[in-house]
Amino acid sequence: MADSTTMPQLITAPQAEQVGGGPDGGGQQARSLWSDAWRELRGNPIFWISAGLIVIILLMAVVPQLFTQTDPNFADLRRAREAPSFDKAWFGMDSQGYDVYSRTIHGARSSLIVGLLTTLLVVIIGGSIGTIGAYLGGWVDAVLSRIGEIFFAIPLILGGLLFLYQFPNHAGDPYIQLVGKVVLVMTLIAWPQTARVMRSSVLQVKPNDYVQAARALGASPARLIFQHILPNAAAPVIVVATINLGVFIATEGTLSFLGIGLQPPAISWGQAISDASGIGLIRTAPHMLLFPSLFLSITVLAFIMLGDAVRDALDPKLR
Repeated sequence: MADSTTMPQLITAPQAEQVGGGPDGGGQQARSLWSDAWRELRGNPIFWISAGLIVIILLMAVVPQLFTQTDPNFADLRRAREAPSFDKAWFGMDSQGYDVYSRTIHGARSSLIVGLLTTLLVVIIGGSIGTIGAYLGGWVDAVLSRIGEIFFAIPLILGGLLFLYQFPNHAGDPYIQLVGKVVLVMTLIAWPQTARVMRSSVLQVKPNDYVQAARALGASPARLIFQHILPNAAAPVIVVATINLGVFIATEGTLSFLGIGLQPPAISWGQAISDASGIGLIRTAPHMLLFPSLFLSITVLAFIMLGDAVRDALDPKLR
């Protein structure tokens, strides 16, 4: 992935002459950036492929009944480890007699909830810290940067292991508690990357003529930030957030696979992979491992592909 912290502003020299001298230039430049990006995205097949996959996965998470009517919590031990078949169980049955297809479909919800909530919190917290540090500068920027460096040094999965080991999830805990712990732990560790990207982007936008013109005309700091700076500084953060969403879904799957992420009654792909990871099960019932792993991989890949397509659309050097 290209370095999103140095992503240039998408504006041509004639446009700069038109918008650079007025206080509304930032809004015009932002509109040009997003309209150019959308035009580029519409012609990129990678964007449509990844977007189509994500729409299907979202439907699985929001309306799983469109794909299966089988209760994912219904177990029939008489059919444990039953092989896949078109007339009975498409993806087969697991070692406890659960329908693998139904649990794979319903597992999309927990994985997407964790990924989306973590991404949202990381963007809000990291974006706010990066913007404040870059706008105020001085000792405020230095303190926020040093705090960010402490958390930035912690690997995401290792940090998740350490924190969730101290505050573990247990089977039977309320669903919101199971999800909340995983989301908060990943947010705590992951926000510095977004803060760095936003800080770098704001530092590039802040000296522009339209920002200085608005400041000279008496615009308040809030108006400068929300009307002139953020619309032109948000593009790199959107790229990073899209790719990170896939990373967070993969991290949740890894933590659940290791037994410290989501626990029952939550249903997740990581749990299913963990349940099917025994050597004996891999030999006798490989379908238990195959289908959850496949759906998890496709979901992560789709978000990474979408992030790459958005990055290409927003960075003219990559066109």
